[in-house]
Amino acid sequence: MGRVLLAAPRGYCAGVERAILTVEEALKRFGPPVYVRKQIVHNTHVVDDLTRRGAVFVEELDEVPDDALVVFSAHGVSPAVKGAARERGLRTIDATCPLVTKVHKEAVRMAEDGYEIVLIGHAEHEEIEGTLGEAPERIHVVDPARTGEVSPGRPQKVSWLSQTTLSVDETMRAVGELRERFPDLVDPPSDDICYASQNRQEAIAAIAPRCELVIVVGSANSSNSRRLVEVALDAGAKAAYLVDRAADADERWLDGVETVGVSSGASVPDLLVTQLLDWLAAGGYADVEPVTLTEETLTFSLPLELRSNRRPG
Repeated sequence: MGRVLLAAPRGYCAGVERAILTVEEALKRFGPPVYVRKQIVHNTHVVDDLTRRGAVFVEELDEVPDDALVVFSAHGVSPAVKGAARERGLRTIDATCPLVTKVHKEAVRMAEDGYEIVLIGHAEHEEIEGTLGEAPERIHVVDPARTGEVSPGRPQKVSWLSQTTLSVDETMRAVGELRERFPDLVDPPSDDICYASQNRQEAIAAIAPRCELVIVVGSANSSNSRRLVEVALDAGAKAAYLVDRAADADERWLDGVETVGVSSGASVPDLLVTQLLDWLAAGGYADVEPVTLTEETLTFSLPLELRSNRRPG
């Protein structure tokens, strides 16, 4: 009846895999409960699975008992959060993605060099909250679609950084608009957009023009997953939807559709994609053609606390 174009790369990136392994290893080594500040990654399936195994997800540190072990999520935390944990004597493991840590370090360096920093991203996202905390007196957060609203105090010395999970196109549009207002705008030393976000966006853009329908597996609070839906529509897909799991898909979407594109966000286990493919096969879309743009080989080591014999402190 129809076919499926299966985009690759998709699913777990190196930072997500490291963060999930961090919680799993902490549970294995220290036993439950292991507290996790915020969702370790933005995926409901992953959070539910780790909860069943003894992880306790909290919004803030005041929900963590004294002397407990707490893991900081892949999205990063501010120095203030780390300081609060130290003051309470909590044992901590930092699972911040190294690519987010890079942005934090860039923010500190730019602030020390006297720059006003425009941080392009969504103010409510945990990654933005963590980066902002590195130099709150110097950083100005602006939505990528509303760059005209930012007013740095020293417009003659402005630099920019971005949330790592934005789409490349929206970030570059925002930077172009900022440069029109601030001609001497200074770029970061390297692209802040996560390699995995960029690879997944490019892969879905490659298949979207060949599809009447694109389905992205990912949770609604996952920024990089939502971006994939937007990229698919911008690239020519007639319709694109985000689903947390196969049960969320609607068979009415398949009416008149010959080719379905499938991908998943960087925090999505491949099991959920397999379940969606099974659902599509049952509906007559059993012909699956993998479309691979690039191979990903990057891996990150576990946090130091899990690579040594010392207890987290």
